Amino acid sequence: MSEQWWTIIGAVMSVFAVIGIGVTTRQIGWLSEEADQSLYKLIIRVLLPCLIFSVVSNNPTLRHTKNLLLPPIIGFSTLLLGMAVAMLVARLPASWHGLEDERRRRTFALSVGVYNWGFVPIPLVKLLFDDNDQTLGVLFIHNVGAELAIWTVGVALLLGGLSRGWWRHMINPPGMAIVVALLFNFLHASEHLPWFLSTAVRLLGQAAIPMAMILVGATIADQLRPNGNLQSRSDRAKTIAWSCLLRLGLLPLAFLAIAALVPAAVELRRVIVIEAAMPSAVFPILLARIYKGDPGTALRVTLGTSILGLVTIPLWIAGGMMLLEYIGAV
Repeated sequence: MSEQWWTIIGAVMSVFAVIGIGVTTRQIGWLSEEADQSLYKLIIRVLLPCLIFSVVSNNPTLRHTKNLLLPPIIGFSTLLLGMAVAMLVARLPASWHGLEDERRRRTFALSVGVYNWGFVPIPLVKLLFDDNDQTLGVLFIHNVGAELAIWTVGVALLLGGLSRGWWRHMINPPGMAIVVALLFNFLHASEHLPWFLSTAVRLLGQAAIPMAMILVGATIADQLRPNGNLQSRSDRAKTIAWSCLLRLGLLPLAFLAIAALVPAAVELRRVIVIEAAMPSAVFPILLARIYKGDPGTALRVTLGTSILGLVTIPLWIAGGMMLLEYIGAV
């Protein structure tokens, strides 16, 4: 167990170190805001689809129906659970959590409910599991459900109803890459691709996560600047405390219960354990900007859970792996 503990610690610290590099490069001016859009397009339209294809297109784990149906259901349900629990807390008197208006309450519920389902779990899976491609493939399928929850329940939560054309967000390069890769996997077609093409796709995919984490760090650095938010210091502290209690305390327990009780394959159980430990995602900050939420609230939730997550992520992952060993699902 001691060796596994230090492996988990090292994996978590390496991920946050790369994010820290993103923060630093933005603060010292090496990575400009003007470059963000180009980098984002490169990651989403080229690098991440290549990573997905290289992992999914020849993955025997994903030839089983249970690994195609249950993961997205879990992804959707766990985001829905988090948003529902957070919204219940947001309905308490404002003196409890410092959320004085409906806009902040809705943003709080979204930010707490949306855990970091992609850019942090992906490198952790690759570092922690020997059969990382099989578990990583299940993670990508799981994330389809998470994306659906974001663009349906998440947007509806901020706006009080679905926006027009929300479904268009589901038609994106990573989603299309999953469909194409699953087809190749089912037909065993990747075995017939030229060697140089498979190698090029794999090399591009390997660049996806480091670049994405650097961009996440740069986004966090932008949000650290003063934004003129009028919420008092005590109210900000209450909001952060509640977000940490829910996202890093109560919800992980629910996730681990799901991992133990749902009749899932070992790869999906591992994914649930990793996701249980995750802090809130950065993406709700962007959604709050687009859909008239409160970016300041989203920022506090994200930063508060991410900083405390440096301590709690290894603890929850280690506890989750011990649980899987106990029930014989490793």
